[in-house]
Amino acid sequence: MASGGASVTTTMIATQIVEVGGETLMKSATKDGMSIFIFIFYSNLLALCFLLPSTLFHHRKRAPPPISTSIFCRLLLLGCLKTATQTLMTSGIKFSSPALASAIVNLVPAFTFILAIISRMEVLNTKKHSSQAKVIGTVVSIAGALVVTFYKGIPLINDAIKNIEMGASGIFLLGKSDWIIGAFLLQLVVILNMDRIYVC
Repeated sequence: MASGGASVTTTMIATQIVEVGGETLMKSATKDGMSIFIFIFYSNLLALCFLLPSTLFHHRKRAPPPISTSIFCRLLLLGCLKTATQTLMTSGIKFSSPALASAIVNLVPAFTFILAIISRMEVLNTKKHSSQAKVIGTVVSIAGALVVTFYKGIPLINDAIKNIEMGASGIFLLGKSDWIIGAFLLQLVVILNMDRIYVC
């Protein structure tokens, strides 16, 4: 049981590392002038080259189950939502940073928990340790995302000449409006991800 929990934790950490790495690559590519739509096309093409052979290998001995009209419509809707999510995510990272994207996108479980309480799909009992952990996790994740959103910090990758203006009283960061636009676009990603959960 312990080994199973350790493998799940390791997989989650590895997934987060790969996700942040992809977001950093996305930021670097868009900074160098690549169109966000070209980046999305190449990323989906790479996913297709991986998923299509694995699907054919999995169903090499037996035919896949038939797809009903309802499932096909759901797949089509999820595809449209995923395309919109990728476009908003890439645009948000282009205006802000991968750190902000990671902080805001990780709010999906918190907002899903809040929405589940509002819609009465989740019963909140403060006497249970599980409910207390969910509430504490929700508050901490939202507070952390707010801190990252409103405190931009000193850029580590961006060109200092373009992004930092030296003044008499210290360093002033430029592009605050772009930072807020990026945060707003990434917040839309969270909303679309919540819709995808309910479609599934």
